[in-house]
Parts: sequence; C-alpha cells; structure tokens
Amino acid sequence: MRTGKKKIAIVTGASSGMGRECVIQLADRLAGLEEIWVIARRRKRLDDLAKKVPVPLKVLELDLRDEIAFAELEEKLEWEDPDVKFLINGAGFGKIGETEALAMEEETGMVDVNCRALTAVTRLVLPYMSENSRILQFASAAAFLPQPRFAVYAATKSFVLSYSRALAMELKSRQIYVTAACPGPVKTEFFDIAETTGEIPLYKRLVMANPKKVVKKALRDSMMGKRVSVYGPLMKVFFLLVKVFPHDFILSLLFSA
Repeated sequence: MRTGKKKIAIVTGASSGMGRECVIQLADRLAGLEEIWVIARRRKRLDDLAKKVPVPLKVLELDLRDEIAFAELEEKLEWEDPDVKFLINGAGFGKIGETEALAMEEETGMVDVNCRALTAVTRLVLPYMSENSRILQFASAAAFLPQPRFAVYAATKSFVLSYSRALAMELKSRQIYVTAACPGPVKTEFFDIAETTGEIPLYKRLVMANPKKVVKKALRDSMMGKRVSVYGPLMKVFFLLVKVFPHDFILSLLFSA
C-alpha cells in the first residue's frame, strides 16, 4: 500500500464535455483528493476550469494524438510519484459519415485518441494506483452494436468496452476497480465536431442525455465497483436487445434507409 503520497485524480479530455464535468463532480464529491491532473489540448479552458473547482488542478496541456504527450506524462508521474486514486479517460472524438467520405486522418485519428491514447494513459498510470482506486473509461452505447456511417467510432468504443472488462478482471486482485461508461448520445460539444461531416439520426437526437446526470451515474457506478455503467432506461433496454436479437436484424431496422 502506498503511504505518504499525494492523492490525486487524472482526467483526460478535461477541457470540455463529460471530461470537464467529471473534474467538477470529482472536486465536489470525492473527499481526500489533494489534486486533479487535467489533460487536454486547450490550455485556456483548463485554466478557466481551475478557477471553478475547490481542488487544486495541475494543468497538462497535452495532445494525446502526439507520441510526445505520453513521454511528458510519464516524466511527470515519475517525478511526483503520486497515489492515483481515480483515472478517468474522457478524451475522445467521433466523425459521422460513410467510410469513403471521411478523410483518412479523421478515421485513423479516432483510433489514435479513442483506443491508443486511452490504452497508453492507462498503462502509464497503473503503476501509481493503490488498492481501492478506480478507473473510469468512457466508452459508449455505440460499443454494443456496429454503426453504419459511424463505423470507426463505434468500433473504437467496442474496443474500450472489451478492454475495460478484461482489465477489471486482471486488476481484481489489486482491488482496483474498472468501469466502462456506456451512455447513449449526450448533449455536449462532441456532436458539434461529429456533425461537421454528417448529421446524426433523428432517433439519437430524441434521446440526448444531460451530461451532468450521465457523469453522476458513471461516478456512482464506479464507486460501487460496477464494470459497466449504462445511463437511462432506453439505453438499458437497448443493451438488453442487442444481447437477445441478432445484430443484423437490429441493423436492418435502424439503418434500412
């Protein structure tokens, strides 16, 4: 057990969306945190966030698509040797559109941020986590089913869900709990970026969730040691349906147009 070390949380994607909301709620709800390390590309947003929370923030202006970001994070961890009680991988992005309509850099970029960066950050942080610590990985309900016109994004989130479940089993003996948050569409800046290349279907617009409520449930489920967090009754029904019915049947209903 690590003793005498600064107890911290690390949050990626902290400048907007659910990453930002996680910082706000962690600072308000998790007693004993001495510092939160916030990671994102937009420094000004991180500096502004630091003025709004009661816990000191260490601002790390890093682009997780760049290999040098991992070296910088590793160096800071080695130098400070903290006790990481909470790791939240909130960085991610998606692009809507047919595979051939999207730029190759956009498609590979989703893999880089949603999969590679999440894996790298988790691997770097794990040696600094003690028992009764938590890892919260933001996957998506898109992980449950292939998504035409959102193909790469959904595939990356399937990776996050599978990886998180396996990691939860590996870390069980260390009493480190891993939760994959799998919300449906959430009303954040995510879709401002996603819709630069296409529009989301109407049925997704109708079930948009409040990010504060999604994060509140995800953090609660993480503290309870749940391995998957699904927000809202409709997404829970969807989670069950994809277990019962063949995926091709569901895809033919949702994407027949």
